[in-house]
Amino acid sequence: MPLDQSFVGRTYPPTEPYIVGREKIREFARAIGAPEREYQDPEAARALGYADVIAPPTFPIIFTMASSHAQIVEDPVLGIDYSRVVHGDQRFAYARPIVAGDALVCVNTVEEITSRGGHDFMTTRSDVATEAGEPVVTVWAKLVQRGEE
Repeated sequence: MPLDQSFVGRTYPPTEPYIVGREKIREFARAIGAPEREYQDPEAARALGYADVIAPPTFPIIFTMASSHAQIVEDPVLGIDYSRVVHGDQRFAYARPIVAGDALVCVNTVEEITSRGGHDFMTTRSDVATEAGEPVVTVWAKLVQRGEE
């Protein structure tokens, strides 16, 4: 069954804040093989003008994927069959780097739903800001629901 086109443009309520931890940034940087000192050492980050270590550019996948999954993918009315979903694409547009200590809120939106060749393609957008409303990053993800076999 194709995804419901009426979901295009639907925006979900803001998430609870995700508190960015220094150790989480360090672990993520090590896991992806990012050797830059500003991801590990607060002094190196301060020398660049930041209050604490900064996160690698793909770090938001940790909390945006979880929040969009909880709000969009698990929305029973949309009807995604997650057993047939593959990740198709990911993009990030930054207003500023993520810094340890940030409390970040996501506002998730279904940006596009299309069907081609029996498969459904859904693009979600997560607008990430601080609790005070300062924009930090926008994250787009494309999910592909394979057609039934």
